[in-house]
Amino acid sequence: MTNMQLVERVFFALAALLTLGGAIATVAARRPIRGAMGLLTTILGICGCYLLLHAEFLATIQLIVYAGAVVILFIFVVMLLGSSAESPADGSAALPRYLAAGVFVACVLGAGTLMLRVSADRGKAAVPAVAEHFGTIEKIGRELFTEKVIPFELTGALLLVAVVGALAVGRGKQADPTLEPADPSTQDGGKGEGSAITEATTAGAASAHAGDRA
Repeated sequence: MTNMQLVERVFFALAALLTLGGAIATVAARRPIRGAMGLLTTILGICGCYLLLHAEFLATIQLIVYAGAVVILFIFVVMLLGSSAESPADGSAALPRYLAAGVFVACVLGAGTLMLRVSADRGKAAVPAVAEHFGTIEKIGRELFTEKVIPFELTGALLLVAVVGALAVGRGKQADPTLEPADPSTQDGGKGEGSAITEATTAGAASAHAGDRA
C-alpha cells in the first residue's frame, strides 16, 4: 500500500464518519439548531466523498448550494422560531418510531451482510481508471446540454411548478373585503341615524322660524 492510498483511505474514513455522524445528529437532535449543524456536517462529508471520486464540480456545488443556501435558510427559520423551540412530546407515537428505527437498522445490516457475501464470492474486481476530464465543468456542461438536455429542462419545469404551488398554498383563500355584501343591520342603522338627524334639523329650523315670527 502506497502513501497515497493510505491517505485516500484515511480521508474516506473521515468523510464517511462525518456523513454518518451528521446524519444521526440531524435525526436525533431535539433542538433545531443542532439538527442544522448536523446537516451541515453531513454535507461536508458528502463533499469529501465527491472529491475522492474526482468530481470537484459536484463537490463545489454541494458546498455552495446546500451548505451556503439551504442550511443558512434553516438557520434563519430557527432564529425566527427561537433556538429553544422544541416539538411537543408525543408518547403515543414513541413505540412506532422505535419499531421503524429497528426495522431500518435490521434492513441496513442485512443489506450490508449480503453485499459482503456477494463481494467475497466474486473476489476482488479491478476498478476502472477514471476517464479524462471526469467531473469537470466542461464535461458536466456538455452532458447536460447535449445528451441530458430533456431531463434538465424537465427538472427546471418541475421546480417552477413546485414554486408556483408553494406560493398558491402560502396565499390560501383570502376573501376580498370589497367584494363582500354589506351588512343589512349596518345599513339599517345608518339609515335610522340619518333620519333622526334630519328630523332634529327640521324641528330646530321650525322652532327658529316660529321664534322669528313672535
